[in-house]
Amino acid sequence: MDQQARVAAFLDAHDLHAPPANRVLDLASEVGELAKNVNETTDYGAAGGADVDRDELGDALFCLLALADELDYDADAALEAALAKYEDRIAATGDAGSGE
Repeated sequence: MDQQARVAAFLDAHDLHAPPANRVLDLASEVGELAKNVNETTDYGAAGGADVDRDELGDALFCLLALADELDYDADAALEAALAKYEDRIAATGDAGSGE
């Protein structure tokens, strides 16, 4: 079973479905926790050696896969499309950034 299917089964089993807007807010909160980890371990960017709690990373991944499930998006297909987009940019400009 893939990870998105595992998250979907967990949401079903525990009646934890939520509207996509709530999932986006959950995701933003978890990414904020990751940023807090980095801020605290780098003296707010003044030092190297950023550290991220594995638990917080897992929470962010869970929220992202739950969002994909609520939107009925295939997370693997979305990732493949993103990778193709970045590969095309690198091939065209030598940079993965959008330039925006």
